[in-house]
Amino acid sequence: MKKAETRTFRSRLREDLKDPEFRAYYKDERQALKLAMKIIKLREKKGLSQQELAKLMGTSQQAISRIESGEYEGFTLKTLEKLAEATGTHLKIEFVAA
Repeated sequence: MKKAETRTFRSRLREDLKDPEFRAYYKDERQALKLAMKIIKLREKKGLSQQELAKLMGTSQQAISRIESGEYEGFTLKTLEKLAEATGTHLKIEFVAA
């Protein structure tokens, strides 16, 4: 009897990324998670809870939680500007070569 080959997450991901539809979805989700992580780090650096940030932005803690989950698709420039103002930072948007 032949022993089954152990598959790692990375090997499975490499295989799945060969599918153009999966690759496009993965790229979008990864970008959303990167932004969510930046927002979490900014909030934590400023020593704010989700509730405190929400109050400064004029929104709910649940909205901040959705933003930080990486699954919130309702991002607008206005939301990011409110976030920057609430954290005493400036919003900078860049386009970089792919």
